[in-house]
Amino acid sequence: MAAPLILVSVSPGEQRTALLGGDLIDGDRLEAAFIERPARPEGVGDLHIARLSARAPAMGGAFLAMAGGETGFLPDSEGAKGRTEGEWLRVAVTRAAQGGKGPRLAAPPGPEAQHPDATLRTDHPATAARLRAALGAARVSLSTAPAFDEAVEEAFETLSGMAVPLPGGGRLTLHPTPALLAIDIDAGAAAGGRDAAAHRTLNAAALAEALRQIRLRHLAGAILIDMAGMPIARRRDLLPGLQPHLAADPHLRLVGMTGLGLIELQRRRVHTPLHEVLGDPPSPLTRGLLALRRGVREAAARPGARLALTAHPAVLAALRDWPGALEEFTRAAGPLSLRADPLCLPGQEHVHAE
Repeated sequence: MAAPLILVSVSPGEQRTALLGGDLIDGDRLEAAFIERPARPEGVGDLHIARLSARAPAMGGAFLAMAGGETGFLPDSEGAKGRTEGEWLRVAVTRAAQGGKGPRLAAPPGPEAQHPDATLRTDHPATAARLRAALGAARVSLSTAPAFDEAVEEAFETLSGMAVPLPGGGRLTLHPTPALLAIDIDAGAAAGGRDAAAHRTLNAAALAEALRQIRLRHLAGAILIDMAGMPIARRRDLLPGLQPHLAADPHLRLVGMTGLGLIELQRRRVHTPLHEVLGDPPSPLTRGLLALRRGVREAAARPGARLALTAHPAVLAALRDWPGALEEFTRAAGPLSLRADPLCLPGQEHVHAE
């Protein structure tokens, strides 16, 4: 098996990371995806020196005051046991802040290297220098072309929507709510057919893809999956086939099956789910950063051209408010004029020559 490849694509205001390969490798299929916005870092894996501000025996841990005024929670099982108020601790963030709650912490942090044999390729010189300093020059290469090819770009584009087409027809539809995530399997052209074996095959493939999408999108909490075209009594037969996919995700566990035949899962939250980062539907900031990313490529194809971004006023306002995005574009591609168009529909934002 070839060593996994990690691609790091850097564009104004955003960094995207893709892992190709891994235990469930199928060609160069996307196995992990991260979208980070350095102006507002998620913080998972970051190290902090924090002060224990209050014990919380009823919660089995303690609250720690962190730099910047944020409060994190350190469970007794992760290092809070036996500590006293006022004590300073070295901790690592193990789960991003969520729903008004601070980040989850662990102490002492241990070294993590999930893919020590992976090679890395990035299209950003400063990122390449930083990674080489941390991982060694032999593992990191700098690409003069964009780090993501069309196939990876298309895979990330799919992650921005809640509908996932299935290779054999049909689709998954994801419905996140504050209480739970519901996933519906649509059999497409096979719906209504009487071939039980075909329905079983379709649902087995759809379930594997659903678990992959849960992992890729960092979805968490209670999860229910509704299969297509199978009697409830036969749906339980598909549960053993989920084990290899569950083994690939240490944060995901199978709870069982409900009385209505819905597969019930639970996943621990570590990273911010992508739909919270991107917005559902994509937020004005997400649309603006996408336009800037495409604009950098437009500038490379048309050196010396004066460029303008035409977008809805809400998109331009989001970019102006996002620290560094427009400045990074100027450094990478030259000056950019902003043209507000109240009639510009979502997805029509574009950078073009003046």
